[in-house]
Amino acid sequence: MPDVAIPDRVDAALERGLAGRGVSREDALALMEEASLAVLCEAAAAVRDRFKGRSVSYSRKVFIPLTHLCRDYCGYCTFRADPHAGMQPYMLPDEVLAVAEAGRRAGCKEALFSLGDQPERAFPEAKDFLKSLGFDRTLEYLAAMCELVLEKTGLLPHSNPGLMPLEDLRRLRETNASVGLMIESAGARLGRPGGAHWKAPDKVPLLRLRTIENAGQLSMAFTTGILIGIGETPEERVDALLAIRSAHEKHGHVQEVIVQPFRAKPGTRMALAPEPSREDLLRTIAVARLILGGRMNIQSPPNLLSEDYPDLLEAGINDWGGISPVTKDFINPEAAWPQIASLSAKTASAGFVLRERLAIYPEFSARPEFLSDRLQARLRWLRSGDGYAKDSDPC
Repeated sequence: MPDVAIPDRVDAALERGLAGRGVSREDALALMEEASLAVLCEAAAAVRDRFKGRSVSYSRKVFIPLTHLCRDYCGYCTFRADPHAGMQPYMLPDEVLAVAEAGRRAGCKEALFSLGDQPERAFPEAKDFLKSLGFDRTLEYLAAMCELVLEKTGLLPHSNPGLMPLEDLRRLRETNASVGLMIESAGARLGRPGGAHWKAPDKVPLLRLRTIENAGQLSMAFTTGILIGIGETPEERVDALLAIRSAHEKHGHVQEVIVQPFRAKPGTRMALAPEPSREDLLRTIAVARLILGGRMNIQSPPNLLSEDYPDLLEAGINDWGGISPVTKDFINPEAAWPQIASLSAKTASAGFVLRERLAIYPEFSARPEFLSDRLQARLRWLRSGDGYAKDSDPC
């Protein structure tokens, strides 16, 4: 550790964190509020190195925005839309397949389906369009499109559609290597008038935790995480991370936790809200590493930190997330993905080796209980002996 004065309770929290088994709420708050950033990052990076080594992974994906319609009105989102003249409510099957096929030709192995939450409950246009395709609900149509993509292209679907009841998850389990839902925040007060989640009924933290629990009951590899800078307190960040840890301790199914910074977007209610600083992001990532321990995969999107993204490695991440050589980041369209060659070079310059993974992490793909029979058969074509993507030597 650097030769600086460290308060006793911070020093004790760091020592417990260095064991890599997770820290208490009290320890996490002490680290969040009192530890120097340099000391905190050094501890988090040491834990990452001991458990994960010096490999950093990413998934080569194609982004399929099945629908932009959403019944939630989050204060920061430009992905969502209401129906309007000339707008097709959903991508058609041929359009879905064309995007997936373009991804396959570019070497992608993951098809990320992203879409608004339950639009048919808010918009007759959505319900009518689904009916014309032979479906009652968005999640039914999503399941059919995942089936289509897996069958026709061999890409592994990963769905991120919002809240998912148990039976819908059961259906998605047949074709999805993994699924995802950001808890975003443990602060229910963000749903009050004027808050980031005002008029967003699907952003109630307990409802989102229920989806995470549902996936755990079905042994589905799950990606979740927090969104920082939307009005939450440090305590709420810590509580969200602890809630994720609790669900994982119960079911052992959380494969990845994302720490994502809020980015202000023109035309939203939060267009003028302050963004979290680089230091705030690094501090939160480091605390997340010490809360979640050395075995958890922790990611922060490189495109949201621009050219400074290698700094994220200092805070203890071991994954860059999905990178698309074909499609933009529809959630953050202003933030271009780094080129994979550049990502590899910058990762190497920081002293790490870039490895391509699949939509399901190596430690989960090796366990048959996390995959349907169909997916196990497909993974035999995609998975190398060590669980990373086949024909993907260290970059």
